[in-house]
Amino acid sequence: MDWKSFLIGLAVGAVIALVALFWQLAKRSKEKAVHKAETEKLRTMLNDRMDLESNGLSSLKVELEKLRKENENLRVTVNSLSQKPGRKEVQRLQVYQDAVDKLIISSPGFGAAWHTSLKEAESEMDKTYAGTLPFFKKVIPQKSAAPTIDLVEADRNDKN
Repeated sequence: MDWKSFLIGLAVGAVIALVALFWQLAKRSKEKAVHKAETEKLRTMLNDRMDLESNGLSSLKVELEKLRKENENLRVTVNSLSQKPGRKEVQRLQVYQDAVDKLIISSPGFGAAWHTSLKEAESEMDKTYAGTLPFFKKVIPQKSAAPTIDLVEADRNDKN
């Protein structure tokens, strides 16, 4: 009986070991399936992200090329506009303005008279744009305008 008990104990132990082995194998296969699914999910996410970045990068390259062409076109336009008639005159006026500013600084008597007459002319121009000066010129004749007209007519008569 001793052998019989031993064989029964061995059989029960073997059955328990087989059950534990199958249980561990089933558990591992589930873990492998979970890992495989997670790996596939991560691979899909990585592929999607790479596709998005690739599309974004290609669109950025297209936009960069478009902006480079636009920049070149604007550069050509600026060069052509600087060559248009009238630009030289504006540059010449700028040079004259700089010369007048230097003359005002270096000549003490000229500067004050120049600024006074310039301010008067600017205020007169502002009044003309505002509409108050033309009305007063029409309603009230100016005394200074008559001698100027007489001088102009006298000059014409002298030439004839």
